Amino acid sequence: MKYLTWLLKAAIFFTLFAFALNNQQNVTVHFFFGTQWTTSLVLVVLAAFTLGVVVGVLGMVPHWWRHRSAARHRQAAAPETVDAAPTHNPPTPHGI
Repeated sequence: MKYLTWLLKAAIFFTLFAFALNNQQNVTVHFFFGTQWTTSLVLVVLAAFTLGVVVGVLGMVPHWWRHRSAARHRQAAAPETVDAAPTHNPPTPHGI
């Protein structure tokens, strides 16, 4: 199983590496007020992906905080349970 996961990771890496090698053309991204950024296409795609991940994570933060707070309140409201060890001795076989 370990070799299968390494093989999958290697396949993903080489696929992304081939994508980067095939998209080395320079592109110009035009921003507001005449600002522009000239770089390779693969960096633009990587920047867009990273920005999308950051926006997605930031969009989920309030949801995660709400669930953590609810879990914390449920844990505080639950009665304390104590796992007590048995207080009696185990039965002995008859005749001994």
